[in-house]
Amino acid sequence: IGAVAAGKTVDRILVAYDSPKGPAQFRGWVDDISIAPKAPEKPLTHLSDYALTTRGTNSSGSFSRGNNFPATAVPNGFNFWTPVTNAGSTDWLYQYARANNADNLPTIQAFSASHEPSPWMGDRQTFQVMPSTAADVPNASRTARALPFRHEKETARPYSYGVTFENGLKTEIAPTDHAAVMRFTYPGENASVVFDNVNNNGGLTLDAGNGVVSGYSDVKSGGSAGATRMFVYGVFDTPVSASGKLDGGGGKDVTGYFRFKPGKDRTVTLRLATSLIGVDQAKANLDRELPASRSFGQIERAAQAEWDDILGRIEVEGADRGQLTSLYSSLYRLYLYPNSSFENTGTAAKPRYQYASAFSPATGENTPTHTGAKIVDGKVYVNNGFWDTYRTTWPAYSLLTPKRAGTMVDGFVQQYKDGGWISRWSSPGYADLMTGTSSDVAFADAYLKGVRFDAEAAYEAALKNATAVPPTSGVGRKGMSSSPFLGYTSTETHEGLSWALEGYLNDYGLANMGKALYAKTKKARYKDESEYFLHRAQGYVSLFDDKAGFFQGKDANGKWRVPSDKYDPRIWGYDYTETNGWGYAFTAPQDSRGLANLYGGRAGLAKKLDTYFSTPETASPEFAGSYGGVIHEMTEARDVRMGNYGHSNQVAHHVTYMYDAAGQPWKTQEKVREVLSRLYTGSEIGQGYHGDEDNGEQSAWYLFSSLGFYPLVMGGSEYAVGSPQFTKATVHLENGRDLVVKAPRNSARNVYVQGLKVNGKAWNSTALPHSVLAKGGTLEFAMGAKPSAWGTGKNAAPSSITKDDKVPTPRHDLTVPSGGTALLDNTSTTEATFESVDLPVTEPGRAVQYTLTSSDRGKAPTGWVLQGSPDGESWKDLDRRSGESFSWDKQTRVFSVRTPGTYAHYRLVPDAKATLAEVELLS
Repeated sequence: IGAVAAGKTVDRILVAYDSPKGPAQFRGWVDDISIAPKAPEKPLTHLSDYALTTRGTNSSGSFSRGNNFPATAVPNGFNFWTPVTNAGSTDWLYQYARANNADNLPTIQAFSASHEPSPWMGDRQTFQVMPSTAADVPNASRTARALPFRHEKETARPYSYGVTFENGLKTEIAPTDHAAVMRFTYPGENASVVFDNVNNNGGLTLDAGNGVVSGYSDVKSGGSAGATRMFVYGVFDTPVSASGKLDGGGGKDVTGYFRFKPGKDRTVTLRLATSLIGVDQAKANLDRELPASRSFGQIERAAQAEWDDILGRIEVEGADRGQLTSLYSSLYRLYLYPNSSFENTGTAAKPRYQYASAFSPATGENTPTHTGAKIVDGKVYVNNGFWDTYRTTWPAYSLLTPKRAGTMVDGFVQQYKDGGWISRWSSPGYADLMTGTSSDVAFADAYLKGVRFDAEAAYEAALKNATAVPPTSGVGRKGMSSSPFLGYTSTETHEGLSWALEGYLNDYGLANMGKALYAKTKKARYKDESEYFLHRAQGYVSLFDDKAGFFQGKDANGKWRVPSDKYDPRIWGYDYTETNGWGYAFTAPQDSRGLANLYGGRAGLAKKLDTYFSTPETASPEFAGSYGGVIHEMTEARDVRMGNYGHSNQVAHHVTYMYDAAGQPWKTQEKVREVLSRLYTGSEIGQGYHGDEDNGEQSAWYLFSSLGFYPLVMGGSEYAVGSPQFTKATVHLENGRDLVVKAPRNSARNVYVQGLKVNGKAWNSTALPHSVLAKGGTLEFAMGAKPSAWGTGKNAAPSSITKDDKVPTPRHDLTVPSGGTALLDNTSTTEATFESVDLPVTEPGRAVQYTLTSSDRGKAPTGWVLQGSPDGESWKDLDRRSGESFSWDKQTRVFSVRTPGTYAHYRLVPDAKATLAEVELLS
């Protein structure tokens, strides 16, 4: 542009259109605007300074660019600390620009302790502080106390937050695990701090003589299942000159103020700690983590060191400033969650870790100083939506920080040990949201990658999800009273198809974890269960409507929800969680070859993918389906402009990599690079993501894809090859070794892999075993501007259960439905008591395994014999058991037949009269 524009700012872009008939409507996009040149920026000393916590905050419920808030915390810490632009909200806490004032400036109404996992789940256990320069008693009204600021005067980093308001008042926050230090610098002599909360659900105690504020908070959103009372204890370093309760904030019980004479430097410092156990524990947390001898700078530097250690696991070359911000902000988001929820009730020398349970019934009544929740020994972790995070977040923990990953897995397994289940959506307890018990495959995948934790307990928790009918809707899998016997979750369950497809994925993880546990322990049941779950993992074929060409739901009688000739994959909802038929057309990465065979082979899979990426999502109301109106995921998917590929939602995140399974990896490479280049931009204006970021999941997708590989086959201990974004990336592994990814000819044009060498040797497969990468070494990519034949060989695809060109045929039940007994009616809602029961079969068959489902586990048999007969007269013992038990009511257990054969008649004879709900003979 030259000298004319040098040093100037572009504030308008004029768009002209040609319409000979006069004014008209038009629409489109403005893309890829760049104005050059710009002087190169010096590299920052600390990687944590590239991370921007306001990234993803320019969002709303109608269109998400992350739906984040600028949380300052330590990695996986107990609390978040955040500025709040709407102090009456438990959802969208901080809006980058949407709530600007009449001068088009954002305003802050409070600084708050937060525990929000997602705006859709909402916040809980909050406590708010707001400095004021009022000449007398401050006004607690949120709009009156709100102070405007400019983002240029805001420093939003993982390890600290700071802002200088338009009136000159400055606030700074630095975190520890259970506490934070807040420093307020006033422009003059008038110095007050207002205490408040979202609503009046809490209590506030002001000890002006000692400069101490304490209290409790019962604030919690509707999505905060199991949330317990939080307690606070804070100490100021400056004498209080006036204090009192206030009207106009969250309520008379939670709103008050301290007034100070700030001294020469005009600073007032608050050291504030929280506890879920009691006020005394909050004080203990404060004394341990924030003694008065520790300065603000020391706290800030310590938090920065923690983040630098995490963010320093990956270093890159060939990245511009925007990419560095995206990379390190993604690592920040990845390790912001999940969160510790335990406290040291002992001493530093002799710690005792306990927590207030969100998973078991309370054991007492709350008081203003102590919780009524059950206090449990152990370290528990919370704040995770596993449907979102299993795909990328947990594999990233396993690769980058396996020891920390093991600690966090144990923290969720502690939920099972305490309350009997692992949360599907931990916020912090058992929230009834989303489909799938996806911690099953997440933790199985971690175990298979060498992460160490209480594996047998984790397996039992997953086994319970996969085999037992849950007592409430907030835990376990839905539809379990019939789905194990039908082989799918029927349309009687809301979003049944999604429950089913997610279930098959989780069953795959159980199968492989069971196999590994059998190899370690030699316990026979692990082998039996592994075999059973591997067949269940192929059950997706039962929900493929070959006439419609898509997966769709069907009822318990096998009738499709929509007649095949009337099926429209563009319609959202009904069977599908937050998507449509296109969105679930490829949800079988555990068996990509079997999936390809449904579409006619690998070429057919590639054609289906091509159509998916070329059929536009219109977000038209006519396709809103069961949602009744256009939801934000529809609009976001439309605006991706990659057909039906909705990168804004997790269900799509593996699909770009499915071209590897289709034998056309160059399409994976071009599409992954397009997503990386277009959908993670705008950090400097509060954007940065396309869709909800979701506990690090969108971020982990960016991290893996930037490195050039992705965990496509969860529970399979491998990665699918994509296209690395940088010329060089070094992953500093926890074992002290480095994994170096080199792509020296990489550029915005050279996105296609021409060849790959692993530790100097040619590598022709699009699958990279975790065991290879975890040892460190070098991946060297040859890159070019045109597609190549690399990775297209017959055996080059990612691993798959199916090894041939046939459609999978998972095992089926031989018995006659109903069969004259409640034991064969495909539901565990009925039961039968028997001393011997015939099991009629539709035709002579060879049962290789069988299942027994308890009703009341105390009435289930402990020993029995399964018998077979060719004629119903002479019987042969096929499998005899003794000393058996069922862990849970309505639990399905599987047993392998020790001497299988083909028989026309079967019967089950318990050692004593017994009661069961269901029996299957699997062939």
